[in-house]
Amino acid sequence: MELLEIITLALVICGTCLIFLLLWKKSHTAGRLPPGPTPLPIIGNMLQLNPKDIPASLSKVRGFGSGAGHLQALSQTTVGRQSHLNLSWRTAVGKAGLYDTNTFLFFASFLGLLFSNGERWEQMRRFSLMTLRNFGMGKRSMEEKVQEEARCLMEEFRKTESQPFDPKFILACAPCNVICSILFNERFQYKNETFLFLMDLLNENFKEVNSHWIQTYNLWPTLIRYLPGKHRVFSKRLNDLKYFILEKVKEHQESWDPNNPRDFIDCFLSKMEQEKLNPESEFNLENLATCGTGLFSAGTETTSITLRFGLLLLLKHPEVEAKVHEEIDRVIGRNLSPSMKDRGKLPYTEATLHEIQRYITLLPSNMPHAVTQDTKFRQYVIPKGTTVLPSLSSILLDCKEFPNPERFDPGHFLDKNGCFKKTDYFVPFSLGKRACVGESLALMELFLFFTTILQNFSLEPLVDPKELDTKPIATGFINIPPPYELRLIPR
Repeated sequence: MELLEIITLALVICGTCLIFLLLWKKSHTAGRLPPGPTPLPIIGNMLQLNPKDIPASLSKVRGFGSGAGHLQALSQTTVGRQSHLNLSWRTAVGKAGLYDTNTFLFFASFLGLLFSNGERWEQMRRFSLMTLRNFGMGKRSMEEKVQEEARCLMEEFRKTESQPFDPKFILACAPCNVICSILFNERFQYKNETFLFLMDLLNENFKEVNSHWIQTYNLWPTLIRYLPGKHRVFSKRLNDLKYFILEKVKEHQESWDPNNPRDFIDCFLSKMEQEKLNPESEFNLENLATCGTGLFSAGTETTSITLRFGLLLLLKHPEVEAKVHEEIDRVIGRNLSPSMKDRGKLPYTEATLHEIQRYITLLPSNMPHAVTQDTKFRQYVIPKGTTVLPSLSSILLDCKEFPNPERFDPGHFLDKNGCFKKTDYFVPFSLGKRACVGESLALMELFLFFTTILQNFSLEPLVDPKELDTKPIATGFINIPPPYELRLIPR
C-alpha cells in the first residue's frame, strides 16, 4: 500500500472517530438533554426509526415513550416530548421562543408565513391574522362565503342521485374554493380546467409532503441539503403554484382600488404601497406569492381529509349519525341553512366534530421547531438551535383526559348534562405561537359543511358498518383515511 493511501485511510478513520466522539459527547453532556439511545457515527439514530410510521416508532425509542427523549443525525439533535409534559413545556418554550426548522423552508426559500422565521414571520403572521379577521374570520362576510360553497357542495352531491361514489374529489373542491375566494375573490366550477390544474398541483404536492422520507428529513432538515430524491420535484410544483398566484396578482394590479379591497391580494398590495419607500420591507411579490401558496397548502387538504374521515366514522357508527340528524332537525330544521349562531345550540353535533378531529389525530406530530436560546426544561437543558418535535397524538389520545381514547365516542366532549365540554387537550391545530393561523376558518368550514351535509342527506354504506375500516392507510405528516364509497340519500 502506498504511503498516500495509508495517510488517506488514517485520516478517514480519525475523522470518523472524531465525529463519533463529538456526537457521543453532545448526547452525554452532564444530563443536559433528555435520555436517548447512543448514536452511530454520522447517521446517528436514523436506523432506529420506521419511515412508514415515525410517530409510532418514536414512542418506542428510549426516552420518547416515557415523556421526553432525543435523537441525532449528522450534527443535529432532535428532542421529542409527550403529552403529560405539556404544561411545563409550554412554560419553558414560552420564555425561550421557537422558530421553524423543517424541509419546507428550503423549498420555499424561507419566505411567506408558513415558511419563514424571525421578524419576517412575525410581520407575515400579524398581517395575515389581521386581514383574515377583517375579511370575516369568524364574522358574517366569511360565513356567507362558506355557506355559498356549502350550497354548491350540496348541488354536486345531488348529482350523484343516490348512487355509490367516492367523496374524495368533491370534498377537496369545497375548501379549495373557499381559499380561492379569500385570496382572489373568485370561486370555480368543480370541472373548470384552471381549477382542476390547481387541484392537481395541491394533490401531488400533498402526496410528496406526506411521503415517508419527508418525515425523516423533517426530524433532521439539514439532510435535505445533501440527499437526492423524488422530494425535489416538490419544489417545482411549489413554484407552479406560486406562478399561478402571481398571475392572479397581475390581474389584481390592473384593477386595484386601495379604497375598496376585495380580498387578501388587494390588502397585500395596499401594504406594499404603504411601505414602498422602506428598502427593508417584507411586503413584496415573493412573500405575497409564498403566503398564498401556504394558505392553499394548509387550508385545502386538512379540511378535506377531516371531512372524509368524518363521513367514514358516521358510516361506521350509524347511532351517532342518528343523534346528529335528530339534533339538527330539532334545532335548525330542514329549510334554513346552518349558520355559526347555531353552533352553541348543537352540543352533540359540536362534540361529534371535536371527537372526529381528536380520534383521527390528523397531524400526529407538530411541525418541527427549534429553541431560540438555551432552555431549561425540568432537570434538562435544551441547547439553543435544538430541534423539538411535540407529539400531538399523545395529547389527543391521552387516556386520563379521554377514557378509552382508542374508541370513537362524542361523549368525550360532553358533560354529565349533555352540554359541550371544552378541554385544553383538544390540539388538532397545534400549540403555541406557531399554531395554525387559519384555525377559526377551518372550524367554521368543518361546522358548516358537516351540518349542511347531515341536514340534507343520510349516509348509506355499501357494506355492513362493522366491516368498515377507519384506520389510516398512511401515517406521515398527516393521517390519510382509507378509500371508500357511500350513497347519499336525500332526506
